[in-house]
Amino acid sequence: MRSRKLRRKTKETEIAVELEIDGDGKYSVQLARQFTKHMVETLARYAGWNLKLKATGDNTHHIEEDVAIVLGKAFREALGDAPVERMAHAVVPMDDALVMTAVDIVDRPYCDAPLPDPDYVHFFRSFAMDARINLHVDILRGRDEHHVVEAAFKSLGMALKGATRRTGAMKSTKAKVEWSE
Repeated sequence: MRSRKLRRKTKETEIAVELEIDGDGKYSVQLARQFTKHMVETLARYAGWNLKLKATGDNTHHIEEDVAIVLGKAFREALGDAPVERMAHAVVPMDDALVMTAVDIVDRPYCDAPLPDPDYVHFFRSFAMDARINLHVDILRGRDEHHVVEAAFKSLGMALKGATRRTGAMKSTKAKVEWSE
């Protein structure tokens, strides 16, 4: 089972995550900011993850940043080394919004997510850096910021679900990258 439990405690925050990548979208999320709680739940649902998350801290920015960091690290560690599809994308319409997200689960982290709220730009970037994925979000249209952000979380979940599908062979011309000193 691809799963990971992580806890991060700093002077500013305390985050606990239990993640099962091969779940059925069940979640229990405890976050003070209700919209972020809803977005993390949405990510879990659309990715098909089972997720337990509890986060407390001194302010919203620190909590959300550390949630993204711990969630990204838990994702990376839970995934392991078994071959997966690696790349996937999803397009999600939500009322006036239309958002496409593309991911590559590769050890070259990058994030371009020009969301209308800087908190969620930072969330996506922090997640991508610690998950060590390549993440692109394109907002094809949308006026309502809520709809744009929510469509981005939904499409991220769907893209991650597709990219983490197990496959029989490694999808790389480089094969497995080995490190040595």
